[in-house]
Amino acid sequence: HTHTDAQALKFLLFKADLWITLFSCSDGMTSKGLFPFELAGFYKETVLIEKEQLRTSSLPAIPNPFPELCSPASSPVLSPGSLPPGEPSTGKYIVKIFSEDGMGKVVEIPADMTARDLCQLLVYKSHCVDNNSWALVEHHPLLGLERCLEDHELVVQVQASMNSDSRFLFRKNYAKYEFFRNPLTFFPEHMVAWCQETNRPIPPSQLLQNFLATSSCPEIQGYLYVKEMGRKSWKKIYMFLRRSGLYCSTKGTSKEPRHLQLLADLEDSNIFTVITGKKQHGAPTDYGFCIKPNKGRGELKELRLLCAEDEQGRTCWMTAFRLFKYGIVLYQNFKIPQQRKTLISHFPAPRSVSENSLVAMDFSGRIGRVIDNPVEAQSAAMEEGHAWRTLKLQCAFSPSAVIHIAQLWFHGRISREESHRIIHQQGQVDGLFLLRVSQSNPKAFVLTLCHHQKIKHFQILPCEEDGQVFFSLDDGATKFTDLIQLVEFYQLNRGVLPCKLKHPCTVVAL
Repeated sequence: HTHTDAQALKFLLFKADLWITLFSCSDGMTSKGLFPFELAGFYKETVLIEKEQLRTSSLPAIPNPFPELCSPASSPVLSPGSLPPGEPSTGKYIVKIFSEDGMGKVVEIPADMTARDLCQLLVYKSHCVDNNSWALVEHHPLLGLERCLEDHELVVQVQASMNSDSRFLFRKNYAKYEFFRNPLTFFPEHMVAWCQETNRPIPPSQLLQNFLATSSCPEIQGYLYVKEMGRKSWKKIYMFLRRSGLYCSTKGTSKEPRHLQLLADLEDSNIFTVITGKKQHGAPTDYGFCIKPNKGRGELKELRLLCAEDEQGRTCWMTAFRLFKYGIVLYQNFKIPQQRKTLISHFPAPRSVSENSLVAMDFSGRIGRVIDNPVEAQSAAMEEGHAWRTLKLQCAFSPSAVIHIAQLWFHGRISREESHRIIHQQGQVDGLFLLRVSQSNPKAFVLTLCHHQKIKHFQILPCEEDGQVFFSLDDGATKFTDLIQLVEFYQLNRGVLPCKLKHPCTVVAL
């Protein structure tokens, strides 16, 4: 210790002892009393703290070799105690996730857990089929907004920016990376152009490369309805979406810099789907979307409400916003599941049970035996099938009438509007489908299918032949004993449908 430190310590100890003595005498207690000794211990701790502060303040200022990393940026020196306290990165946080049926699940997650990791956890806990199409949705019921979190986003950070009425939903989203597989269906040729040239189109083969490369300058252009700030009216304006932000033209369709006005910045904002556009905001169409600032308080006046002419237009604007904001990170998110499948394929696959690995057994005697003779095995299979059909005809309650209830694609007695809502929420990609009970004919069913971002309905009618009930989509030309057989057929064959059945609409209970 220095001479100054020793003097200061001696003076502080003298002050503490004097105060203890005076306090003891004033209370009529001896120096051996309990309270003066406790007080003495407290003051000894205080002396050590003051001594440590005295030593810290006597240290010289440390020159900072990286002034540009400090806050404020102009500060060239790191003074003692100026470093911010480190935030614990290993802490646990409570997040509540809701499913489509309104039921919630509370999950404890670390601070660095991404949306993809949380979806993987929920898939594991809910025993779902993991096909990398699950998504975490940020839902704002009072504002009528929602968006799917990107796979790399930190859940805790997103939750910190949400209002008390907002919630996370766990659902399918087949369109999350569909634009990487079919970019031409997401970006119509008349909406994509270069920032400076009005007549030169972007070659379709180079479409995604230009969106991902930061050196190129593509843009999305077209008319949008914009809700005027502080008013209920909407105005149709020609808009441009670029890496630097969303602009509107103050003079027709001109893209000259003097005619462009910045409406929203991409860096500090997120894009949301408006789910109550006409009812809540008086939107002119059903294809609304919104740009919401990240640091806002979630008030209606902070939102930039927009509306497209059709679903393809809205999808184009929203997909381009994601590509401009995140760029190559989206492509990396898209490739990670495929890379994981490639790694898994290098390991020997577990033995699967197939028809080739099954053997015919005879349990007619006391001990079961394997039937080695192929002719005898075929005869046993035919007898088993005949016995099953006979039992099925004798039963008043046919299994084919209820066997589909447990399937993920069957949604029971839902309305036509509800089926549209589910299709919209889960991505509107080609081949997205569900089955439901017909509202007009209680004995029939309806196949709801999405094709080219349009939703179509096909009635499945029962038909009877030789006392047995079949189901058919094409007036009896192709008959099926149950709905599972029908779905499996159209998953392999298009038949009378515009496309094959590819993605079942799934609602999972957490």
